[in-house]
Amino acid sequence: MAAAPSPPSRAELARMVDHTLLAPEATPADVAALCAEATELGVFSVCVSPSFLPLAAGLLGPGIATCTVVGFPSGKHHADIKAAEAARAVADGATEVDMVVDIGAIRAGAWRVTEHEVARVRDATSGVLLKVILETAALSDDEVVRACITCKEAGADFVKTSTGFHPAGGASTHAVSLMAGTVGGTLGIKASGGIRTAQAALAMVAAGATRLGLSGTRAVLDGLAGQPGDGGAEPRDGSAEPIDRGY
Repeated sequence: MAAAPSPPSRAELARMVDHTLLAPEATPADVAALCAEATELGVFSVCVSPSFLPLAAGLLGPGIATCTVVGFPSGKHHADIKAAEAARAVADGATEVDMVVDIGAIRAGAWRVTEHEVARVRDATSGVLLKVILETAALSDDEVVRACITCKEAGADFVKTSTGFHPAGGASTHAVSLMAGTVGGTLGIKASGGIRTAQAALAMVAAGATRLGLSGTRAVLDGLAGQPGDGGAEPRDGSAEPIDRGY
């Protein structure tokens, strides 16, 4: 039997993180602090509300992507509005877009609606990485599977668990495993919402996540010191919560 893969190092895990600030009360100073911390921690990207774009020159260190959200957080926007919002975000410097689909359309089995809105945003974001937020905690397993397949057919690059704002909850290893089993290897899998500890983050990666949406990135990375095989300090205490403010 093949040995289980080793967990990622601190640097490797950091490069899987979208360091996120989507709180409605966030200020420009908060975004500047987020970008400075992102540069220090060596994350993959920052994810901010579209009204904060474009980011000021020099705010981010080299090699860190700029991500934003579309149709956030409810997904109850017309497809044309989502496409226009996405096009504006790309013009303002976004290199990745996380869109929220109409969750009610998925629950109603209106798959043409889902396919259409993802395709419209895909058309508006040519050359930019597109992630689709499914709000998996509000869906059945069958709905998650069908939604993943529909997003793939419509041209998405990633499927993503959650906004972090839905009362049904955030990411779960069950949902991540289901998504990875459906489209893993062809689409990326982003886990987000309530991931507050190193243990929770590593569990999501083990389940198949290839990207993590985190607002408390430093605490998660610092907690790696207490994981098995590290021999460092004990991890910071703090259980994963069902909803994370802004991931």
